[in-house]
Amino acid sequence: MAVLLLFQKENLLKGTSYMSKKNKNTEDVKDQVEEVLDTPVEEAESKTEEVDAETQLKEELEKEKDKFLRLFAEFENYKKRTSKERIELFKTASQDVIQSMLPVLDDFDRGMKEIEKSEDKDLIKGVELIHNKLKETLKSKGLSEVEVAAGDAFNADDHEAITQIPAPSEDLKGKIVDVIEKGYKLGDKVIRFPKVVTGQ
Repeated sequence: MAVLLLFQKENLLKGTSYMSKKNKNTEDVKDQVEEVLDTPVEEAESKTEEVDAETQLKEELEKEKDKFLRLFAEFENYKKRTSKERIELFKTASQDVIQSMLPVLDDFDRGMKEIEKSEDKDLIKGVELIHNKLKETLKSKGLSEVEVAAGDAFNADDHEAITQIPAPSEDLKGKIVDVIEKGYKLGDKVIRFPKVVTGQ
């Protein structure tokens, strides 16, 4: 009986040890399964966080690009505007000087008409050279003559009527009969309108 009890005790201990080993193995397997199950969830969460961070960075980059493009466009507009203003300033700065030269040019034109009546060919040639040089210099600064001639239609926006006279012929009624003073433009801007006589 004592041997039997001893044998049962040993078996019981072995069984317990076997059971404890089995339990231990089960726990190890359980832990491994939990690890395997937990790892993909963590990786998926980290991947989701990475995607969210990447999307956020892309959005921020797009915003910065948009800001940069707007700023660049503003700067280009500023450059164009300032260069245009500078050109206008140069034109208007020279306008006063050129306008003050117009009476001199008018006197020169009148003097040329009188000198052409002279028989001294060298005098005519010399004055013509000076006259042409003055005209070319002013032309290089942007001055141009407003083209108008007798017989052209009168337009109050382009011409300044000094007086009206009875038209010498029917076809000159409401038209320019004579040009008293030439008109001039500086670039595209008229700085002096031609003074004309119209027929009625």
